[in-house]
Amino acid sequence: MKARKGSSGFEARMRAGECYHGQRLPPAAWVILRVDGHGFSRLTERRFGKPFDPTFHAHMVAVATALLERFQGVFAYTESDEVSVLLPRDWDMFDREVEKAVSLSAGLASAAFATACGEVAWFDSRAWVGARDEDVVDYFRWRQADAGRCALNGWCYWSLRKEGLAAGEAARILHGRSRAFKHDLLFRRGVNFNDLPAWQRRGTGVAWERFEKEGFDPLRGLAARAVRRRLAVHRELPLKDEFGRYLEGLIRPPAAAS
Repeated sequence: MKARKGSSGFEARMRAGECYHGQRLPPAAWVILRVDGHGFSRLTERRFGKPFDPTFHAHMVAVATALLERFQGVFAYTESDEVSVLLPRDWDMFDREVEKAVSLSAGLASAAFATACGEVAWFDSRAWVGARDEDVVDYFRWRQADAGRCALNGWCYWSLRKEGLAAGEAARILHGRSRAFKHDLLFRRGVNFNDLPAWQRRGTGVAWERFEKEGFDPLRGLAARAVRRRLAVHRELPLKDEFGRYLEGLIRPPAAAS
């Protein structure tokens, strides 16, 4: 017969083995949950076009949207097979338990992608913590820089592969090469990297926006307008300092941002 909770030291001893269960995210800190596709190289090579596939990207935007909505975040950013979700400072879901935040975000990302894709997929998750608004801006600028680097390398690598080069040979040609070399490699093949879609080079953001909705006030018998909020997908994100200002506008209250 199962012992009732607290009826003996047996349950307490067993629960003591849950070594990470009591860890909580620091109070009032910015938290970002980042999920990454597990084993996605094989999945994407088998199912999607290279170096970028609009359908795969749409699946990742679906993951970002699901995470942002379910975890009531401030902003979500996706590039390649990862999504970063910024949680508000006063976020209190799951009592800020690290174990819950990480496991449930990975589980939701896996379910959302599998639903969109029609195939089982796994994500892992980690938590990043920052004390200042500036730390948050730096974090997303870091991920955007990674998006640009990966996009350039991906376009070069798959351009060489499509010409018949083996994986190792294509990697060897690109190893240690400068950005200028890679830009030139693509240009000689008719691709201007700077003209590629912004979502490939800069990633995509998902954020809440407010809008007015037409309605009707039955008590007064008059038309009325109500302010609602909805999720908006931003595929034309700015770069560097302008990206920083865009982020500041999302994370700071209007009075603080002015």
